Amino acid sequence: MQRSRMKHSIACAPPATSGSLLDALAAAQHEADHFRTSVEMARHISWSADANGAIRTVSARWTEVTGIDVAKALDSGWLDALHPDDVERTLQIWHRALETAASTDVDYRLYTPCGYRWFRACASPRCDRDGAVLAWFGTLEDIDDRKRAETALQASEERFRMAAEAAGIGIWDYDALRGKRLWSDVFRAMLGLAADAPAEPATALALVVPEDRPILQQLVDSIGHGDTHPRFELTVRIHRANDGALRWMQTSGWRVKAANGRMERILVTVRDVTEQLTAEQRVRWAAEHDPLTGLVNRAAFNRLLEDAIERTTRATDAVLTLALFDVDHLKETNDTVGHEAGDLLLRTVAERLVDALGSDAVVARLGGDEFAAIVEDAPDALAEDRLRSALRALREPVVIDSITLDCQATAGIASYPRDGRGGRDLLKTADLALYDGKASARGDLSRFRPEMRANMQRRTSMLSVARMIARDDRVMPFYQPKVRLSDGTLSGFEALLRWRHDTLGVQGPDTIAAAFDDLTAAISLGERMLERVCADLARWRDQGLVLTRVALNLSPAEFRRDDLFDRIMGQLHRHDLPAELLELEVTETVFLGRGADSVGDTLAAFHRAGVTVALDDFGTGYASLKHLREYPVDVIKIDRSFVADLLTDPGDAAIVQAVLGLANQLGIAVVAEGVETAEQAAYLLARDCELAQGYLFGRPMPADDAGALLAAAASTIGAPRCDRPRSRT
Repeated sequence: MQRSRMKHSIACAPPATSGSLLDALAAAQHEADHFRTSVEMARHISWSADANGAIRTVSARWTEVTGIDVAKALDSGWLDALHPDDVERTLQIWHRALETAASTDVDYRLYTPCGYRWFRACASPRCDRDGAVLAWFGTLEDIDDRKRAETALQASEERFRMAAEAAGIGIWDYDALRGKRLWSDVFRAMLGLAADAPAEPATALALVVPEDRPILQQLVDSIGHGDTHPRFELTVRIHRANDGALRWMQTSGWRVKAANGRMERILVTVRDVTEQLTAEQRVRWAAEHDPLTGLVNRAAFNRLLEDAIERTTRATDAVLTLALFDVDHLKETNDTVGHEAGDLLLRTVAERLVDALGSDAVVARLGGDEFAAIVEDAPDALAEDRLRSALRALREPVVIDSITLDCQATAGIASYPRDGRGGRDLLKTADLALYDGKASARGDLSRFRPEMRANMQRRTSMLSVARMIARDDRVMPFYQPKVRLSDGTLSGFEALLRWRHDTLGVQGPDTIAAAFDDLTAAISLGERMLERVCADLARWRDQGLVLTRVALNLSPAEFRRDDLFDRIMGQLHRHDLPAELLELEVTETVFLGRGADSVGDTLAAFHRAGVTVALDDFGTGYASLKHLREYPVDVIKIDRSFVADLLTDPGDAAIVQAVLGLANQLGIAVVAEGVETAEQAAYLLARDCELAQGYLFGRPMPADDAGALLAAAASTIGAPRCDRPRSRT
């Protein structure tokens, strides 16, 4: 009954009677007809009404959506499609728009064959020059999905509020669009306020201690100014309103913006952290400091470096110097004396750096044996002097349990803004200087130079090329013959790495030298060499050639793989090759440092399996004799640097003769490398050197040429023997 009266009041409103107004209405009707035609295909529902609000036109989309004939929606028939709970509210809003001639925007539910759905109705009046309403034009937009999402969000927020209340977390919720603030009961209790205290920023601000008040005021001001940061955190102290107790309040807030960039909402959670503060300070200190030395750690140092750069940027003509220190031989100290001694050495380095650089410098331990320092407000020359003095201070020996330890570091330095535009760039350039210093100026200071970056880029390029070589299977072993000096017959080959370039042809290992110091690249190249060498041996066998031993170089990096023995033996078995055909050449660097025991076990396993073990570049290291005693070495290779001048340099001749005598006593075979003249060969033969290799006997050659050499050796001298070195007891 009530609904019928509302419909009747709209439909029976008195029409306008002015002649000019009728003409204008006719024109408006014509325009409405045109408008209706132009929007007939639109996804929303278009409609028009006369000045009194009676519906005159509705687009065909109405029937598609509601299933109700358009004719039934005219005048006030559209109200029949409204949800009963939305009729009264909708009519109130519509009557207010008719009375005020103001545009209106209202959400309500309309009947559809699938049930009621939410729609947004927007209407605007068309007026004459005097401001009198001629007609109304509007649209209906389906917003049901959005409404359901909003309902779900509200339910989620309510659950969040309940969870926060249960966890004792206070909530400060600000709806910027409506200007409404909400404080939870827990938050009021935290502040010591009554449950009905108004949610006003001034109320909370009055409780904050004067020293912290600007922090909160800045936050409140930023809300009004539309601060762009979406997340904020701060901790302030308050005096609780009811008892004056001093409490620490930790707040975390989120700013939510609409798609147009306008601030929609701010949600703040508040926790009373008074009891936790001391514990948190301890945790924070631990998170930012190195536990061994007490210096700031890498994460904190990176932040301090950015802060220092920002200060330097603001100052006029200011310079900042960054230094990276690498403690020399720390690994050897840990391995020989123990980690307690190594830890003492690191603590000593930390103390001496802090004392030498002063309280105005930031000193940090970045990890392992690496330290760093920031020197601000000092010209380059003065900063260098301070850092060199620090290096000198480090050189004083350290004594622990009657053992004297050397204490020394190498440093690389870079300056801002000349050597880097930010913290990351500056760390890179200082690290390049340190890398260069460790290679050429141990124990000294190395300043970054632009060419260092080029050197590092070359190294990076080498690594990239090496990975490509391994990935695309471009490795091609070249074979250098070894001969018996007694009769010149072929004794074996050494497989040397070469690789194939698409345009430059065969390339040597010097083009990818940096790869052999890189764990991943060295292992990949080693695997490809092993595969190709085994494949070449199998092919020669299948061609009917009698095989001879092939030596293959192993890099120290390959010994870091636990599966080295299984991988190599697996390749031999896969190609049905006996272990006696393979000789593994290692340099004594594989015996140095931690992991030497596992290296010895691996080499012993190869020795037992029948694989020959050769010690390459013998005599160039400092611990070779120890290695001959402790590890299963079958062959010694005299380095080419001693062979080259043995006829003219008595020192080199004495070393060669001593090595030959030592090997003979130990029952170890000897191969002299780099033999280039008949005189050198005769000298070595006269002193019982059994085997040699060098340009005198043949340069490294591709696999096909090596196979041809095998065939020629078998036909002219007899089948080459696969000599087994004399066994050692």
